[in-house]
Amino acid sequence: MAVIIYNVFLALFRLGISLASLWNRKAKLWLEGRKNIFERLNSELGTPHSELIWMHCSSLGEFEQGRPVLEKLRSEYRGLKILLTFFSPSGYEIRKNYPGVDYVFYLPIDSTANAKRLFDIVNPRLVLFVKYEYWYYYIGECKKRNVPLLMISAIFRKKQPFFKWYGGLYRKMLRCFTHFFLQDENSKKLLQSVQINNISVTGDTRFDRVSEIAETAEPIYIIEQFCAAQKVFVAGSTWPADESIIKKAINSDSNLKLIIAPHEIHEKHLWELKSLFPGSILFSQLTTHPAFAKASAGKHSQLTTHNCLIIDNIGMLSKLYRYATIAYIGGGFNNGIHNILEAAVYGKPVIFGPEYMKFREAVGLIQYGGGISIRNSRELRNCIVKLLTDTLYYEEMAKKSFEYVRINRGATQMILNYIQEKRLLTK
Repeated sequence: MAVIIYNVFLALFRLGISLASLWNRKAKLWLEGRKNIFERLNSELGTPHSELIWMHCSSLGEFEQGRPVLEKLRSEYRGLKILLTFFSPSGYEIRKNYPGVDYVFYLPIDSTANAKRLFDIVNPRLVLFVKYEYWYYYIGECKKRNVPLLMISAIFRKKQPFFKWYGGLYRKMLRCFTHFFLQDENSKKLLQSVQINNISVTGDTRFDRVSEIAETAEPIYIIEQFCAAQKVFVAGSTWPADESIIKKAINSDSNLKLIIAPHEIHEKHLWELKSLFPGSILFSQLTTHPAFAKASAGKHSQLTTHNCLIIDNIGMLSKLYRYATIAYIGGGFNNGIHNILEAAVYGKPVIFGPEYMKFREAVGLIQYGGGISIRNSRELRNCIVKLLTDTLYYEEMAKKSFEYVRINRGATQMILNYIQEKRLLTK
C-alpha cells in the first residue's frame, strides 16, 4: 500500500511540474533538463566504467556539502570517473559545467524502469547521496546490485516519517544504505531507535568546504576599493523580508558601507532593490567604471561614492564575507537561513532571522557565542550599534565565530578514511 501511495505521489508531482512549467521558469527547466536523458547519458558515458562513482545532490547547498568529498576522492583516485546528478534546477543550472567531475545530469524521476536503466548505463562502483535525498527505486536498485551506498552529512529529526508509525517504506529505504555519516548525536539516537546501527557521527562537511574557500580565496580588489577601509555590512542570500528590515535598521548609517548579495538576481528584484536603496550601484555597473581596470590590478583608485553595492551575479558571495565588518545571512524570515558558515569562517559576527532552529550550525553558532538571531529591524539596529561601538564585544564574537568553524572541521577526511578502509574503491 505504501508503495502505491509513493507512486501516486510521484505521478501527481510530475503532473504538477508539467502544469507549473507553463508559467514557472524553474519547473520548465526541470522538465526540459530530463528530455531524452537516457539517450544523452548513454551517449556521454558510453561503455560502463569499472571505476565510476555517482553522487546525487538535491540542489546547490547539498552540492557544497558533497563537494569536499568529491574533490578528495578525485585527488586520491586518479583513474576515477564521477557522475554528479541534481534534482533541482537551482543546482544543475549553476553547476552543469563544474570541472571537478566527468558528467553532470539531472536525476530522472524515480521509477522501477528508470532506476534499472540508469544503473545499466552508469554501472557505479560507489553511490553517494548527500544529506537527505531518499528515492525509493534508486536506493532499492543499489541494494539489488550490491552497490555500496553512503549518505553523507545526514541529519534527522523526530518529526520525519522514518520515526512515525506509518513510516515503514521510509525505514525500508534506510536499511538499503551501507553507511550513514551523521552531523550530530541526536541523529544517531534517532536511527538507533529504529534499529539502524551502520552509522558514524562525523559532523558536517560544509565546515571543510568553507575553510577551503577561505584559505584559497584570491583578493577581490574592486571590492576592496569599494569598501575603502570603512566599516562594511555584508548581507548575503537575502530575500525581500530581509532587505526591508536591513533598510529600516541601517538607513541613517551613512558611514557604514552596505553590500547586498540577494538570493534572487532576476531583473525585477534588482530593480526593486535599487528602488529600496536609492543611490545604490550594481556590481555589473561598477565593473564598467573607468577606474575598474586599476582596481582589478590592485591599484588604489576612487571607484564610486555610492554606499550600497548590489551583487548581481552568482558565485562571489562566499568570498565577499572576508570584507565584512558584520555579516547578515538571509532567509531567516522565510523558510530558513542560508549558509552561515561562509561568513563565520572569516571570523565575522553573524546575524540572521528567527527561522533557524532546523539548522544545527546556526543553533551551534549562537550557543558558542558567534551568532545572533534577530526578529525585527529594531533588534537588528541594536545589534549593529552594539557591535560597532563595543570593541571587546565585537572581538569576542568574531573570535567565537572563527573558532566554531575550526573545531568542527574534519568530516571529509573521516568519510574518505572509511572508503579506504572498506576498500570501496581501488587505486
